Amino acid sequence: MFMAASLALLAGCQGSSSSGAAEGTGAPESSATPAQLSLSLADGAVDVSPTTPLEVGVTGGDLGDVTVTDGAGAAVPGSVGPAPEDPAKTLWTPEQPLGYGTSYTVTATAANADDDETTSTSTFTTVTPATLSTPGIGPLDGTTVGVGMPIRVYFDEPVADEAAVESHLRVTSSTPTDGVWNWVSDSEVHFRPSTYWPADTEVTLDAQLYGVDFGDGVWGEKDRTVSFSVGAKHVSVADAGTHTLTVYDGDKVVQTYPMSAGSDANPTHNGAHVVLEKFDTITMDSSTFGLAVDAPGGYRAEGVRYATRISNNGEFVHGAPWSVASQGSANVSHGCINLTDERAQWFYDFSVPGDVVEVVGSVGDTLGPADGDIYDWAVPWEDWKAGSALS
Repeated sequence: MFMAASLALLAGCQGSSSSGAAEGTGAPESSATPAQLSLSLADGAVDVSPTTPLEVGVTGGDLGDVTVTDGAGAAVPGSVGPAPEDPAKTLWTPEQPLGYGTSYTVTATAANADDDETTSTSTFTTVTPATLSTPGIGPLDGTTVGVGMPIRVYFDEPVADEAAVESHLRVTSSTPTDGVWNWVSDSEVHFRPSTYWPADTEVTLDAQLYGVDFGDGVWGEKDRTVSFSVGAKHVSVADAGTHTLTVYDGDKVVQTYPMSAGSDANPTHNGAHVVLEKFDTITMDSSTFGLAVDAPGGYRAEGVRYATRISNNGEFVHGAPWSVASQGSANVSHGCINLTDERAQWFYDFSVPGDVVEVVGSVGDTLGPADGDIYDWAVPWEDWKAGSALS
């Protein structure tokens, strides 16, 4: 954070002014008290965030011009007006954000009742970051996702001041929710409501991170805005105990399919899984999630059709003609939900990223951090809220 001195409001940073006529002319001298000016940044302040508000205060007079120049003396375009949060305050606002590692001089004038002018100046230098950071954001701007897709913000390196960053991540939605941020790691933060997103909702994330101190010399490189749509509610229930996949469109059951889930040796994880991506044809190789093909439980299957990924630990809903005899009666897979190719194709066509598959009745553990980047709905709501840096 920039130094506390950078925030101090000055009471005596004022220049001299001309008042009255020269001595001996016989003209009356001014009787009005000179105007008093105060600037919010102390003269000589350093390591200032380029987004620090530049406030100007006047007593005993009216504010005149406020100008800002850079270190080369070039004027910085800007305007003066009331602060949005407090109309009683006067702010100078630049047309474009101030830069990092730059010297600026603020000059303000004010006149008293006799039109005698007072001038005040302050020169300050913005911080020079050791590193600039622009996080990745999902979902992507302009996309439509299912009701289970959280907002995910990824950073290149650990965030030292999570509270500072989180306070500049603002989520709005056409249908209000009780959503909260949770730091799933020190370099990744997710946002979700207590229950799935309302269907047919427009969501916007304003990541106002330019000029924000992430800590340890890392500062925000730029602001980003991402808007996406939440589509229809698709929540399916994969019951490993009854070997049945029940597919809902809204509150209506649209399909009930016999299935085979993970075997006792390789059980499917319980909990709410989120559709991540889809493959018309894929080679399934256990080494992609850390299990060697030739290790116990390892596998490699080529030409698997209509694979809908529901976690990053190798779990899919996909076509499995080799297990048709077990579908509806036994769990024999390596953790995936096995269907016939025809049924897997229907599910593939029906699903979009963000749809939910709730696995129940499995002998396996509940989905968790080791199973990929979206296990969010398996976290109890009170625990989720506790993961906010602002809680």
